[in-house]
Amino acid sequence: MARILVVDDEVSIRKTLREILEFEKYEVEEAGDGLECLVKLKKNKYDVVIMDIKMPKMDGMEALERVQLLVPDTPVIMISGHANIDTAVEAVKKGAFDFISKPPDLNRMLITIRNAMDKSSLITETKTLKRRVAKSKTQQIIGSSEEIENIKGTIERVAPTEARVLVTGSNGTGKELVARWMHEKSPRSAHPIVEVNCAAIPSELIESELFGHEKGSFTGAYKQKIGKFEQANGGTIFLDEIGDMSLKAQAKVLRALQESRISRVGGDKEIRVDVRVIAATNKDLRAEIKQGKFREDLYHRLAVIIIHVPPLNERRGDIPLLVEHFNKLVCGEYGVAPKKIEAAAVTALQAINWTGNIRELRNVVERLIILSGEMIKEEDVKNFVVPSSAGGVSKLKPVFEKFDTEEEVLNYVKEEFKRYKSKLEKVH
Repeated sequence: MARILVVDDEVSIRKTLREILEFEKYEVEEAGDGLECLVKLKKNKYDVVIMDIKMPKMDGMEALERVQLLVPDTPVIMISGHANIDTAVEAVKKGAFDFISKPPDLNRMLITIRNAMDKSSLITETKTLKRRVAKSKTQQIIGSSEEIENIKGTIERVAPTEARVLVTGSNGTGKELVARWMHEKSPRSAHPIVEVNCAAIPSELIESELFGHEKGSFTGAYKQKIGKFEQANGGTIFLDEIGDMSLKAQAKVLRALQESRISRVGGDKEIRVDVRVIAATNKDLRAEIKQGKFREDLYHRLAVIIIHVPPLNERRGDIPLLVEHFNKLVCGEYGVAPKKIEAAAVTALQAINWTGNIRELRNVVERLIILSGEMIKEEDVKNFVVPSSAGGVSKLKPVFEKFDTEEEVLNYVKEEFKRYKSKLEKVH
């Protein structure tokens, strides 16, 4: 149901417009002046704003300018009983969708609202298309193994639904990519996917990060903050590493899922949110439940659909495709043509114990692109990728042991790549 905010200091006008619009099946909220309008726009999303010009505290013209800054894609229809042609022209120049004199012609008002919503939908669709085009090269799940094909099939079936999804798997396997792909293929793709790394946020700040806070609610809360759940309204929130979330925060997330409402820290107002939740973890949540570290009721809320992303060692057949993909991706970032890769080099990469999974493979491919010659050969894998004592890939060959920090190594290999690129440009 489309939502309309009616802004007018005259109660009778607001009441009349509300009755008409609600009869037309619109959801209507009211504001008595420009300041109240801005407060509501910060808290909620509206499809159209209908606003009077002459109002106390903040008139419609000033409010219009601020609305343009706050929510530039929300169409504003200006109304006034004291304006002339010059005022109407000024309002449109400042960004108003249209101007209607009071008392408004009801048919014109309804047609203007429909046209404004059509324009808003077109803007949203255009942005969505641009975002999909921009992401199309990276938002892929690379691989043709049985495990990956099963994941792709599950996403195709589940994405169009509202089912909550729990993605499990080791670090570096690509859990966040599954979440993004699930969102992109869902009816919510026109709205944002907001990602939260629960492990990277201190436990005392996680509630503020998720649900926001009111000004002065705690030391350091100098202004109101909109939380991730509100930012994701209409879209998807991706709770990465949810197994690291405190029990107190888990209780609030459970309530948000049960009631589709949240409260900011320090606030007493309940805010309605419409989000789809996708969570991910590298932990065994059932074991965490037995140890009292994770709520069983929250687990059942989240794990409607479980997608397990296997480690790279269990899908070695996908390594040739992944190497080819990262070769094109990394070389594209550096502005050079993809390198040729010797078949024996790919075989050597398949034989490595990939404890860091896809993320580790990507880093190794970048390293090989920078340090190898015109073709990546098997000897390059042996020289520049040395298995660590733990069985994973962590060390370069001894020539790099003279460096004390990873930053020094990175600076060195970048300089080596610049020299390689310079030679390549001279050849061509």
